Order: sequence, then C-alpha cells, then structure tokens
Amino acid sequence: MITRSAGRDALLLWFGSRAGLLVATLLGVTLGEYLDRWRKWDATLFITIAQYGYDGEPGRPPDDGLPAFFPGLPAVLRLVHLVVPDWAAAGLLVSLVAGAVAMLALARLAEVEGASGWVAVLALLLFPMAVFLAAGYSESLFLAFAIPAWLAARQGNWPSAALLAAGASCVRITGLFLAVALVVEFVMRRESPRRAGWLAVPLVPLVAYSYYQYGRTGDWLAWKHAQEAGWGRDFAWPWQAWATTWRSAMGSGDFAVAFRMEIAGVVVAVAGLVWLLALRRWSEAVYTGTQAAALMTSAYYLSIPRSLLLWFPLWVLVARLATRRAWVIVLYGLISGPLMLVNAGRFLSGAWAG
Repeated sequence: MITRSAGRDALLLWFGSRAGLLVATLLGVTLGEYLDRWRKWDATLFITIAQYGYDGEPGRPPDDGLPAFFPGLPAVLRLVHLVVPDWAAAGLLVSLVAGAVAMLALARLAEVEGASGWVAVLALLLFPMAVFLAAGYSESLFLAFAIPAWLAARQGNWPSAALLAAGASCVRITGLFLAVALVVEFVMRRESPRRAGWLAVPLVPLVAYSYYQYGRTGDWLAWKHAQEAGWGRDFAWPWQAWATTWRSAMGSGDFAVAFRMEIAGVVVAVAGLVWLLALRRWSEAVYTGTQAAALMTSAYYLSIPRSLLLWFPLWVLVARLATRRAWVIVLYGLISGPLMLVNAGRFLSGAWAG
C-alpha cells in the first residue's frame, strides 16, 4: 500500500496543479470559451470517434486517420458523456480522474524504487508537455493503467499486472511496448513458467482491435496505415527521419518551433534510454527503447516530447537522483517549469504543442 503521506502529497500536487491551470486559463473567458480552448487537435478526433464511431461524422468526408486512435478513451468518453453533456468537459474530467490514479501509482512506484514519491510526481507535472495530462488526450488514461500494471509486476502480482496492462492496450498502441517489457520483467524475475500465460492477456485488446478494423476495412494493420494516411508517418531509416526533421526545424514559422521541440525530445529520449541501459534496467529499457525506435523511424519526428510523458521509468530515475541531491529537482523545475507554462499557452492558443 502507498503510504498516507506519499498518497496525500501526490494528490495535492496533482489537484493543486490542475487548480492553478484552471485559474490561469479560465480568467477573462466564459465557460463555453474555456471548454473550446481544450477541444484542440487530437482531443477533437477522440470526441468524433466517441460520438460517431470510426466512420466519422455523417455527411462529412471520412477521416482516414481515425483508426490510428485506439478505442479505450472514446469508450470512456461515451460513458462519461451520459452524465456530462459537454464532450470537451467529459474529456477533461476523464483526464482529471485518470491522472489522479496515475499520480498515486507513480508515487508508490518511486517509493518501491527507493525514491521520494512526490518528487517523481513533481518531475512529471513540470515536464514541458504536461499540459496533455490535463487535456482530453489519452496520456492520463494510459498511465492510470500502465503504472499500476508495472507496480503489480514488480510485486509479483501477474494476474493484476496482465489485466491492467490489457487496459492500457485498449488506450494506446504503447500497450504493445508495455506488454513486451512485461515479458522481459517476467524473465528477469525468473518467474515460474506456469504463470507465463498471463503475459498473453495484454495482447488480447490489440488483436481484438485489429480484428475489428479488419472487419471495417479489410486491413489487419488499419491503425498503422491510418497513421501513414493521416500524418504521413511512413517508415524511414533513423538518419532519414533526423535529416527531414532537422531541415524542417531550420525553417521559420510556428511549425519550425514544433520541430525544434521534437529534436529536443529526441535528445532527452536517447539520454534517458542510455541512463536506463547504464543501470542495467533491462525491462524499462525495452519499454522505452521500443517506443523510441518506433518514433525515430517515422518519416519525420512527431509527438516525441509528448511520448516522454509515458516514460514512467524516467520519472522514477529523476526522483531517485533528486532524492539524494535536492538541487537536481530545483534546477529541473527552474528550467522545465517555465517551458511547461509556455507550452500550455501554445496548446490553448491552438498552436501545435507536441
């Protein structure tokens, strides 16, 4: 069980930061205008799926990119919408509750690893992309399943780990990488082969979703091809992806800024992966490394900084370091905190923010 103080601190940080964000963004606007500010980019697509399904809004041209989004969040949105009439408000509520669960689990995981739980939570909340934990995106809901799944695996509770990881697989394709990392963790812990059957459970939602899209489109990999059709994310060699992103980052305009953020995200991702490998944390390295490989072999870098929100092993490592050296979290906050506020402003203004 998580200690009372760690749980309290995690929730205080989470709800306190959400209250601060609410005050900072609600001033001077009506409630309707406020909710519209949050209905940006992918949040709109999740709402479209929740309202109309993967065929999109009737009477409008079909969006070939919709199958890229797994059904977990749209399904939860549809349920919450039964009591919350506004779709954008429903998305914010889902992320608020899911985020609280995720922060509690992260604090507990950090404690298990010998670090301060509140430091891990603070490090995540100060990350420049943390606005997406509040928005109607899938990050908070994924973490609400993934971190407890990892914690259960650490404690040898494989039935719970498998079922929670299956929940994560309903939300994002990242659940596949979590499932592979759980296999590595299982092997590293030398668990009994008789329990290995649980490792197949997180793959069930992935197969089920592929089968569903096959029934719709005749394509077993519809989710992957949707990324290519909607965002041009074809396979490219890592050096090609770097070159394309670098050229775009050297341009001018808002999207050049976004591509510079992508390059910064790659630097952080590689550094974090090297850190995990140096510590011989093999299962965590598999979880993060497979994500990095997928993101860095796309035609160009897209949403890499935002994907780092899902790298819960990285936030535990930051907490372990900062627990021994308090100046680390102070310096981190001084650098990352202002960037987080700037990026939140970019997102709410409609700019691409990761």
